Amino acid sequence: MPPRLRSALCAALLILSCLLVPLGALAAWAAYGLADTGRYVTTMAPLATDPDVRDAVADTVGAEIVREVDNRYDVRPMPSTVEPFVHDAVRSFTQTPAFRLAWDEGNRATHDAILRALREEDDGRGRSGTGDRGVIVDFGPVTEQVKRQLAHDHVPLAARIPVAHTEVAVVSAGELDPLRKGFHVLEVAGFWLPVAAVVFAVAGIALAVRRRRAVVAVALGTALGGALLAIAVAVGRHLTLADLPADAPHPAVGAVYDALTSTLRTASWLLMGLGLGVTLTVWLTRYVRLLYARTRTLPAPPAFSGEPVAERSAEGPPVY
Repeated sequence: MPPRLRSALCAALLILSCLLVPLGALAAWAAYGLADTGRYVTTMAPLATDPDVRDAVADTVGAEIVREVDNRYDVRPMPSTVEPFVHDAVRSFTQTPAFRLAWDEGNRATHDAILRALREEDDGRGRSGTGDRGVIVDFGPVTEQVKRQLAHDHVPLAARIPVAHTEVAVVSAGELDPLRKGFHVLEVAGFWLPVAAVVFAVAGIALAVRRRRAVVAVALGTALGGALLAIAVAVGRHLTLADLPADAPHPAVGAVYDALTSTLRTASWLLMGLGLGVTLTVWLTRYVRLLYARTRTLPAPPAFSGEPVAERSAEGPPVY
């Protein structure tokens, strides 16, 4: 192969490898991190003790309880002291072990329902087992635990809170098809993109005329890919919070986003550390080799015999 063509092919392979590093990390995170129910529940579990998340849950659940009692049982006018008392009781409930259990079970139920919907196949007539309602999650057990806590605290009308079939539409039917297709693409890309990045890097280094420089190029490209991944996570957080309605709990959503992307941020730092570490190692080995080669080529100093060294004058014989 001509040297020019070989260098061009080597450069193309190394560039492809560096481009696939952040994309492969992102795809692997989505396919194997978010798609695993156990990992998802473990990731979300610490949020049950986050103050912003607990406040958001207390406000949402408290307002829903008051609304349901008001609408279903026509309790009008609602006593002015009931609503603040309900909110305080729900906020107190969010600090109990029962709430943490309900939080984990609610996240598990939601994730299981979404995952089953995404992995279902059409029956040949463009329909799947989810039907026309999309993904529906029943939070009846969670509401039942809240109701028991409110009744224990002697909250007025707590016994009349409806808990049967508390269903929430998590994903609409119209959103399922594109989400299902994207999920299948992520499952394939999450495995093959990292593999392709490694294969391209090895092939590029093998073709390189100066392999040490090729290794440094791959290492620096990996570090740059990790930095771009970290920037993408930060920009995604900003855009996510900016798209929320004004009355949405921004701190709680930010805490959830940070929890979900914690593995991705760790991967970005690992990529940067790996790339810079390999670059520094290559530079140090080269420096040590040059230093060793220089010490071997230096002339040996003259041996000292114990006799005086003759000094040669410019006009006569040596003077001792």
